[in-house]
Amino acid sequence: MATSSIQTLGILGAGRIGRAIRDLATAAGLDVAMVGSKGDVAPVLTADAVVLAVPLGQYRNLPRLEGALVIDAMNYWWELDGHLAQFEDPTTSSSEVVARELTGARVVKALNHLSGYALEELARSPGDEERIAVAVAGDNDADIETVSALVDRIGFDPVVAGDLSAGVKFEPLTEAFGADADSAELIAILARFWDSQRGRVVGRARN
Repeated sequence: MATSSIQTLGILGAGRIGRAIRDLATAAGLDVAMVGSKGDVAPVLTADAVVLAVPLGQYRNLPRLEGALVIDAMNYWWELDGHLAQFEDPTTSSSEVVARELTGARVVKALNHLSGYALEELARSPGDEERIAVAVAGDNDADIETVSALVDRIGFDPVVAGDLSAGVKFEPLTEAFGADADSAELIAILARFWDSQRGRVVGRARN
Protein backbone atom coordinates (compact mmCIF):
# COMPACT_ATOMS: atom_id res chain seq x y z
CA MET A 1 0.00 0.00 0.00
CA ALA A 2 1.36 3.40 -0.94
CA THR A 3 2.09 5.94 1.76
CA SER A 4 -0.99 7.97 2.58
CA SER A 5 -1.12 11.48 1.18
CA ILE A 6 -3.09 12.43 4.29
CA GLN A 7 -0.68 14.02 6.74
CA THR A 8 -3.13 16.17 8.68
CA LEU A 9 -6.47 14.79 9.83
CA GLY A 10 -9.43 16.71 11.18
CA ILE A 11 -12.06 14.94 13.26
CA LEU A 12 -15.52 16.36 13.90
CA GLY A 13 -16.80 14.56 16.98
CA ALA A 14 -15.11 13.89 20.29
CA GLY A 15 -16.99 10.77 21.36
CA ARG A 16 -15.52 7.30 21.66
CA ILE A 17 -15.15 6.72 17.91
CA GLY A 18 -13.63 10.13 17.29
CA ARG A 19 -11.16 9.71 20.15
CA ALA A 20 -10.18 6.23 18.98
CA ILE A 21 -9.49 7.45 15.43
CA ARG A 22 -7.54 10.39 16.84
CA ASP A 23 -5.34 8.07 18.89
CA LEU A 24 -4.70 5.75 15.96
CA ALA A 25 -3.85 8.61 13.62
CA THR A 26 -1.58 10.27 16.18
CA ALA A 27 0.25 6.99 16.79
CA ALA A 28 0.72 6.69 13.02
CA GLY A 29 2.45 10.06 12.93
CA LEU A 30 -0.34 12.26 11.58
CA ASP A 31 -1.09 15.74 12.87
CA VAL A 32 -4.63 15.56 14.23
CA ALA A 33 -7.13 18.25 15.15
CA MET A 34 -10.32 17.08 16.86
CA VAL A 35 -13.27 19.19 17.90
CA GLY A 36 -16.43 18.39 19.81
CA SER A 37 -19.80 20.07 19.60
CA LYS A 38 -18.65 23.40 21.07
CA GLY A 39 -15.08 23.71 19.85
CA ASP A 40 -13.40 25.80 17.17
CA VAL A 41 -13.77 23.97 13.86
CA ALA A 42 -11.20 26.07 11.97
CA PRO A 43 -8.19 23.74 12.55
CA VAL A 44 -10.27 20.76 11.46
CA LEU A 45 -11.36 22.36 8.21
CA THR A 46 -7.80 23.01 7.02
CA ALA A 47 -6.74 19.35 7.35
CA ASP A 48 -6.01 17.08 4.38
CA ALA A 49 -9.12 15.04 5.26
CA VAL A 50 -11.99 15.41 7.71
CA VAL A 51 -13.56 12.49 9.59
CA LEU A 52 -17.22 12.83 10.49
CA ALA A 53 -17.76 11.12 13.86
CA VAL A 54 -20.77 13.03 15.17
CA PRO A 55 -24.29 11.61 15.61
CA LEU A 56 -25.73 11.27 12.13
CA GLY A 57 -28.83 13.25 13.08
CA GLN A 58 -26.59 16.34 13.21
CA TYR A 59 -25.51 16.08 9.58
CA ARG A 60 -27.41 19.21 8.53
CA ASN A 61 -25.48 21.24 11.11
CA LEU A 62 -22.05 20.31 9.78
CA PRO A 63 -19.76 23.18 8.73
CA ARG A 64 -19.16 23.97 5.08
CA LEU A 65 -16.79 21.33 3.67
CA GLU A 66 -16.81 22.24 0.00
CA GLY A 67 -13.78 20.74 -1.75
CA ALA A 68 -12.77 18.71 1.31
CA LEU A 69 -12.06 14.99 1.40
CA VAL A 70 -14.61 13.79 3.95
CA ILE A 71 -14.50 10.37 5.62
CA ASP A 72 -17.98 9.48 6.80
CA ALA A 73 -17.72 7.32 9.91
CA MET A 74 -21.30 8.03 11.00
CA ASN A 75 -24.17 5.56 11.40
CA TYR A 76 -27.91 5.94 11.68
CA TRP A 77 -29.38 4.95 15.02
CA TRP A 78 -33.03 5.85 15.33
CA GLU A 79 -32.84 5.48 19.10
CA LEU A 80 -30.29 8.31 19.17
CA ASP A 81 -31.18 10.33 16.09
CA GLY A 82 -34.95 9.88 16.11
CA HIS A 83 -36.73 8.41 13.12
CA LEU A 84 -35.39 10.14 10.01
CA ALA A 85 -37.08 8.99 6.82
CA GLN A 86 -34.12 9.88 4.62
CA PHE A 87 -31.98 7.33 6.46
CA GLU A 88 -34.65 4.64 6.43
CA ASP A 89 -34.99 4.77 2.64
CA PRO A 90 -33.47 1.55 1.23
CA THR A 91 -32.93 3.14 -2.18
CA THR A 92 -29.98 5.15 -0.88
CA SER A 93 -27.08 4.77 1.54
CA SER A 94 -26.66 7.10 4.49
CA SER A 95 -23.44 8.46 3.00
CA GLU A 96 -25.23 9.42 -0.22
CA VAL A 97 -27.65 11.49 1.87
CA VAL A 98 -24.69 13.13 3.63
CA ALA A 99 -22.94 13.79 0.33
CA ARG A 100 -26.00 15.54 -1.06
CA GLU A 101 -26.03 17.81 1.98
CA LEU A 102 -22.28 18.54 1.81
CA THR A 103 -22.29 20.19 -1.59
CA GLY A 104 -18.87 19.99 -3.21
CA ALA A 105 -17.33 17.69 -0.61
CA ARG A 106 -15.71 14.41 -1.70
CA VAL A 107 -17.34 11.89 0.60
CA VAL A 108 -15.88 8.43 1.25
CA LYS A 109 -17.53 5.94 3.60
CA ALA A 110 -15.09 4.21 5.98
CA LEU A 111 -14.33 3.51 9.65
CA ASN A 112 -18.02 3.26 10.56
CA HIS A 113 -18.49 -0.50 10.89
CA LEU A 114 -15.87 -1.30 13.52
CA SER A 115 -16.81 -1.08 17.19
CA GLY A 116 -15.14 1.35 19.54
CA TYR A 117 -13.33 -1.62 21.07
CA ALA A 118 -11.99 -2.74 17.69
CA LEU A 119 -10.69 0.73 16.91
CA GLU A 120 -9.12 1.00 20.34
CA GLU A 121 -7.60 -2.47 20.62
CA LEU A 122 -7.38 -4.35 17.32
CA ALA A 123 -5.14 -2.25 15.07
CA ARG A 124 -2.18 -4.31 13.85
CA SER A 125 0.90 -3.89 11.68
CA PRO A 126 0.76 -4.91 8.00
CA GLY A 127 1.11 -8.64 7.58
CA ASP A 128 -0.04 -9.49 11.11
CA GLU A 129 -2.25 -12.59 10.88
CA GLU A 130 -4.71 -11.00 13.32
CA ARG A 131 -5.14 -7.81 11.30
CA ILE A 132 -8.77 -7.01 10.54
CA ALA A 133 -10.24 -5.13 7.61
CA VAL A 134 -12.14 -1.90 7.01
CA ALA A 135 -14.51 -1.39 4.09
CA VAL A 136 -14.13 1.73 1.95
CA ALA A 137 -16.72 3.07 -0.50
CA GLY A 138 -16.64 6.19 -2.66
CA ASP A 139 -17.31 7.64 -6.07
CA ASN A 140 -13.77 8.81 -6.86
CA ASP A 141 -10.99 6.28 -7.35
CA ALA A 142 -8.24 8.63 -6.20
CA ASP A 143 -10.13 9.46 -2.99
CA ILE A 144 -10.77 5.77 -2.35
CA GLU A 145 -7.03 5.11 -2.75
CA THR A 146 -6.16 7.96 -0.39
CA VAL A 147 -8.58 6.81 2.31
CA SER A 148 -7.50 3.19 1.84
CA ALA A 149 -3.91 4.26 2.43
CA LEU A 150 -4.98 6.00 5.63
CA VAL A 151 -6.83 2.89 6.80
CA ASP A 152 -3.70 0.85 6.18
CA ARG A 153 -1.53 3.36 7.97
CA ILE A 154 -3.60 3.33 11.15
CA GLY A 155 -3.63 -0.45 11.42
CA PHE A 156 -6.28 -2.10 9.26
CA ASP A 157 -6.52 -3.74 5.84
CA PRO A 158 -8.65 -1.66 3.46
CA VAL A 159 -11.25 -3.45 1.33
CA VAL A 160 -12.84 -1.46 -1.47
CA ALA A 161 -16.59 -2.10 -1.43
CA GLY A 162 -17.49 -0.04 -4.50
CA ASP A 163 -19.04 3.36 -5.11
CA LEU A 164 -20.70 5.41 -2.40
CA SER A 165 -23.99 3.57 -2.81
CA ALA A 166 -22.17 0.39 -1.74
CA GLY A 167 -21.83 1.87 1.72
CA VAL A 168 -25.22 0.28 2.39
CA LYS A 169 -23.37 -3.05 2.56
CA PHE A 170 -21.65 -2.14 5.84
CA GLU A 171 -24.19 0.02 7.60
CA PRO A 172 -26.03 -1.16 10.74
CA LEU A 173 -28.27 -4.21 10.19
CA THR A 174 -25.72 -5.83 7.87
CA GLU A 175 -23.41 -8.78 8.45
CA ALA A 176 -20.34 -6.59 7.96
CA PHE A 177 -21.34 -4.17 10.70
CA GLY A 178 -19.43 -5.02 13.85
CA ALA A 179 -17.69 -8.01 12.27
CA ASP A 180 -14.02 -8.20 13.21
CA ALA A 181 -13.22 -9.84 9.88
CA ASP A 182 -9.94 -10.11 8.02
CA SER A 183 -9.79 -8.89 4.43
CA ALA A 184 -10.75 -12.23 2.86
CA GLU A 185 -13.69 -12.62 5.24
CA LEU A 186 -14.86 -9.06 4.67
CA ILE A 187 -14.69 -9.44 0.90
CA ALA A 188 -16.87 -12.55 1.19
CA ILE A 189 -19.33 -10.82 3.52
CA LEU A 190 -19.71 -7.88 1.16
CA ALA A 191 -20.13 -10.20 -1.82
CA ARG A 192 -23.04 -12.06 -0.23
CA PHE A 193 -24.81 -8.91 0.93
CA TRP A 194 -27.46 -9.20 -1.79
CA ASP A 195 -28.38 -12.68 -0.52
CA SER A 196 -28.96 -11.40 3.03
CA GLN A 197 -32.26 -10.22 4.43
CA ARG A 198 -31.11 -6.60 4.36
CA GLY A 199 -29.70 -7.04 0.86
CA ARG A 200 -32.98 -8.43 -0.43
CA VAL A 201 -34.87 -5.45 1.03
CA VAL A 202 -32.44 -3.01 -0.59
CA GLY A 203 -32.43 -4.93 -3.86
CA ARG A 204 -36.21 -4.92 -4.15
CA ALA A 205 -36.35 -1.19 -3.42
CA ARG A 206 -33.67 -0.33 -5.96
CA ASN A 207 -35.01 -2.48 -8.81
